[in-house]
Amino acid sequence: MTSAIGSTGVEIPRIVFGTSSLGNLYSLVDDATKLAIVGEMLEHVPGTVALDSAGKYGAGLALESLGRALSHFDVPRERVIISNKLGWRRVPLEGDEPTFEPGVWCGLEHDAVQDISYDGVLRCWDEGNQLLGDYDADLLSVHDPDEYLAASDGTADEEARWADVLGAYRALGELRASGKARAIGVGSKDWRVIERLVDACELDWVMLATSFTIYHHESEVIEFIESLRRRDIAVINSAVFHGGFLTGGEFFNYRPVDPKTAQGSKLIDWRDRFWRVCEKFDVSPAEACVAFGISSAGVVAIALNTSRPEKVSRNARLAETRVDPEFWRVLTTEGLIRQDALDSTS
Repeated sequence: MTSAIGSTGVEIPRIVFGTSSLGNLYSLVDDATKLAIVGEMLEHVPGTVALDSAGKYGAGLALESLGRALSHFDVPRERVIISNKLGWRRVPLEGDEPTFEPGVWCGLEHDAVQDISYDGVLRCWDEGNQLLGDYDADLLSVHDPDEYLAASDGTADEEARWADVLGAYRALGELRASGKARAIGVGSKDWRVIERLVDACELDWVMLATSFTIYHHESEVIEFIESLRRRDIAVINSAVFHGGFLTGGEFFNYRPVDPKTAQGSKLIDWRDRFWRVCEKFDVSPAEACVAFGISSAGVVAIALNTSRPEKVSRNARLAETRVDPEFWRVLTTEGLIRQDALDSTS
């Protein structure tokens, strides 16, 4: 099953495979395992395979590993749709570990710096295509403009950074107009920055991260997704496992969870209660997270990532899971999801 990205003519499957693991997210992944991960994606998706990457992932290592793997399997260019989130580019590594996200990426030989502006995004785009080798990116976006704006040190700096972001989108719009990009969008953890951008730029799609999940779903986000649907702007939902925590991982949104803290204890308690309901209905936590994350009519696809080849086939099937409506009602009764979220799954 595929869905259209606005009026662009681009069709993507319900599952988009994230590639951060190819950049050694959380752990060192050897080259053979990376090949196996991509090979499983190709094997278990009969048609077009959608892949999401970024220059930030392993300081370009994910893009480089993806390009090598696709070339290894001699994948026809038309069989893959590649999304590249732009805004970070590779620089030499001068210390023992990269400075851009210490403690998150393993075994890197390069560092990365943020480069968001008209010229900066073009530099990132050119570098990304070089790292991909025989494959160019189809879907382009600015990566985490919310974090770029939040790093401002005052009103004047925020205004200058906003001008940088708009300049980056002017560049992306030109790439789309020239046929060098098939569609442009935005990836952000802060949906309000996405809201600001869709009012200022002509976007085809947006990627929400951690904003509409079974754990976190504000009423305003639900309404925002519906407003995007009415405007024919496709939504790709991502990070629905919150960095793997909801399915058993130790990190929540890239940060380790400490059960000795109030916040860590709260997260673990929520997960324990969620798991108990899942067990009662014989629904895996992953199935529940994806079923919720794709429940809104405005969401056309879910982006999922794994560092384990044996989990790729499961991920490929997750979007087809059908969950008993009673499951959602129990989650609501238990105070685990909101009533308006239950309405959105109906």
